[in-house]
Amino acid sequence: MSAPSAPKNTPRVTEREARQVAEAAREQDWHKPSFAKELFLGRFRLDLIHPHPLPPADDVRRGEAFLSRLREFCETRIDGALIEREARIPDEVISGLKELGALGMKIDPKYGGLGLTQVYYNKALALVGSVSPALGALLSAHQSIGVPQPLKIFGSQEQKDTFLPRLARTDISAFLLTEPDVGSDPARLATSAVPDGTDYILDGVKLWTTNGVVADLLVVMARVPESEGHKGGITAFVVDADSPGITVENRNAFMGLRGLENGVTRFHRVRVPAANRIGPEGAGLKIALTTLNTGRLSLPAMCVGAGKWCLKIAREWSAVREQWGRPVARHEAVGAKISFIAATTFALEAVVDLASQMADENRNDIRIEAALAKLYGSEMGCLMADELVQIRGGRGFETADSLAARGERAVPAEQLLRDLRINRIFEGSTEIMHLLIAREAVDAHLKVAGDIIDPDKPLSAKAKAGANAAGFYARWLPRLVTGPGQLPRTYGEFNPPGHPDLAAHLRYVERASRRLARSTFYAMSRWQGRMETKQGFLGRIVDIGAELFAMSAACVRAELLRSTDDHGREAYRLADVFCHQSRVRVEELFTRLWSNTDDLDRRLVDGVLSGAYTWLEEGVIDPSGEGPWIADATPGPSTRENVHRTVR
Repeated sequence: MSAPSAPKNTPRVTEREARQVAEAAREQDWHKPSFAKELFLGRFRLDLIHPHPLPPADDVRRGEAFLSRLREFCETRIDGALIEREARIPDEVISGLKELGALGMKIDPKYGGLGLTQVYYNKALALVGSVSPALGALLSAHQSIGVPQPLKIFGSQEQKDTFLPRLARTDISAFLLTEPDVGSDPARLATSAVPDGTDYILDGVKLWTTNGVVADLLVVMARVPESEGHKGGITAFVVDADSPGITVENRNAFMGLRGLENGVTRFHRVRVPAANRIGPEGAGLKIALTTLNTGRLSLPAMCVGAGKWCLKIAREWSAVREQWGRPVARHEAVGAKISFIAATTFALEAVVDLASQMADENRNDIRIEAALAKLYGSEMGCLMADELVQIRGGRGFETADSLAARGERAVPAEQLLRDLRINRIFEGSTEIMHLLIAREAVDAHLKVAGDIIDPDKPLSAKAKAGANAAGFYARWLPRLVTGPGQLPRTYGEFNPPGHPDLAAHLRYVERASRRLARSTFYAMSRWQGRMETKQGFLGRIVDIGAELFAMSAACVRAELLRSTDDHGREAYRLADVFCHQSRVRVEELFTRLWSNTDDLDRRLVDGVLSGAYTWLEEGVIDPSGEGPWIADATPGPSTRENVHRTVR
């Protein structure tokens, strides 16, 4: 049986139009320095991150006091196993977190919030997420991308006065952008917001609305049609979840995060006051992307918590479990996995803490740093969980309830692997993050030479761009030949007596940064306008940058801990091992820039899509049910039961 593959009102856009929409939503300028941006340009600006920035003493005092209260709550009031079994967070747990002030961790105290820094907000998420990743996701979706953050940055004073006190104590929020046929390509957004006097009328369907099942307030992205007096475009609105015409049609279920209150929300002629519009018409995507600049740090923060737990279980289990006359930790194959978990946890915490502290200080532009943290954290978090499952063997594949039923410790390793898997998709999939970061990484090149490779630009514009590019590259390219990384005593403060030599790793980062910039320039010269289609190459460029950023953060954090006499010797050893492991990955990525199967893969995919290999699919039975690949989300009244519920 056939069915429509997309909502009937989904805009039809070309690839170029879709890129233009995404480009228009970007922050176009760089008003503050960025360590990662400079790194991709071959300029290793260690001065931007070292000495490691530190939070004010009062922020530490308030943050630690809240973490202490939160830890007690987590230990005494949250049963993560119960949430996993029943696939629901008990209302009393959410109510208790409200009383604790956890909904207002990032909201200013003048609105009833706690006013925690990004650093301590992340520590709180890591703590809660270690007990129940679903609960960590609820708090993160509420504050990192839900109503509070866009209001904090873009909201009017009246909106802040109206909504922030509710959000700090009682109201849960959700962010609604994705639609059944619209993911990372917002140009095809179908939900509409039609002006009607002093209101807007919302119609459409939103998918994967994290917190949407229990939310009280929603941030909704909808397309305003262009008309007289209305600029139009994708626009952000604050919407009361109990407004007439809103139906939560389904509570979605997933392979992990089984307590996640994620649903499908339909809007049918929902009236929203113009006073609830955030920013001007057409600013919705820019608001969403700006919100994510720091909002993305919540996911890697919870990956840090997962890494810490993986390390604890790996250490305790592998010291007890014996095979072939010795603990499994003493076998090199297992020991290498433990080393990877320990070193990567240290580096990932260094990345998150550094980016978070820079966000708190607001001295640097951290859009690339936050994106790299999200990308790196989500990928490495999954790898660490997978290695823990392997270390645990059959017990790693067994559920915690089954382990307990036969008298062993209930270790939910398999659950962690399932729970962490979504992080490679949440808030920008790995593939989209590669493209997003790559676009920012080549921004300087496109500003001076973009018109040269733009087929729509006239010859006069190309000539002007050529002159500008000649001047830029005449100054820039010679600086990529030599640098401090070639001098044997550079960064000497990272080579204190009696400690591993981290200075050598920083010199490597400096050299690799220039090599990375040269590779990017060569690729742009070679492929020019086709560069944007070379997604495999761009992904490797970004992955190299992520490793270099992580190495830098690990070294800077180790030196901070040494200088404050806080496990400094151990921190240096962790950073040293991580950097050695990272360098192996970086060299492999550099090799794969030019020695890969990208072209072969592309040709094979053409054959697969044309049906040339359907014979290879024979001999199996497809257990999938019937139905369209994409549900019909044409606007109209709901025919489903409303499964929305309020937690009070």
